[in-house]
Amino acid sequence: MLSMTRIGLAPVLGYLIIEEDFNVALGVFALAGLTDLLDGFIARNWASQKSALGSALDPLADKILISILYISLTYADLIPVPLTYMIISRDVMLIAAVFYVRYQTLPTPRTLSKYFNPCYATARLKPTFISKVNTAVQLILVAASLAAPVFNYADSIYLQILWCCTAFTTAASAYSYYHYGRKTVQVIKGR
Repeated sequence: MLSMTRIGLAPVLGYLIIEEDFNVALGVFALAGLTDLLDGFIARNWASQKSALGSALDPLADKILISILYISLTYADLIPVPLTYMIISRDVMLIAAVFYVRYQTLPTPRTLSKYFNPCYATARLKPTFISKVNTAVQLILVAASLAAPVFNYADSIYLQILWCCTAFTTAASAYSYYHYGRKTVQVIKGR
């Protein structure tokens, strides 16, 4: 339910940013972040609340939210186009790799219903350390970019430094998945 809330908030955030209602967008972004934290807390502390569907929806909700935020913040001229292109491209490559791994680890006969059934887990992607750092840096940049017009620092050199840090961690994260490839995938036995 919390992941679905985050997915639902993503287009609302995009709309608010495009309409330049940054005060409200900042509040909605905080709400979306709260749902993500709460979702993780509940999954870690109450085993009965963990589900295969939830473990598939959580990263999907994050990707949808980040993609919409970066595209809309770029549209509002708060994040440069090349950086957004880099981030979206990395995510598309990761999603393509996940689809490939899913296909490779699915036992025969491979069917569409098995392939798209989130309750039928065959592999788990373990994020690299730099990927976790990258996620944090990307979220910090989104928060800082959303806050920039509210607190009048859209032309700050610190925001530009954050763009560079985000580009570096995004590139390093993409490389880490390429370099460590198989080590980041854990095949679930018995499927």
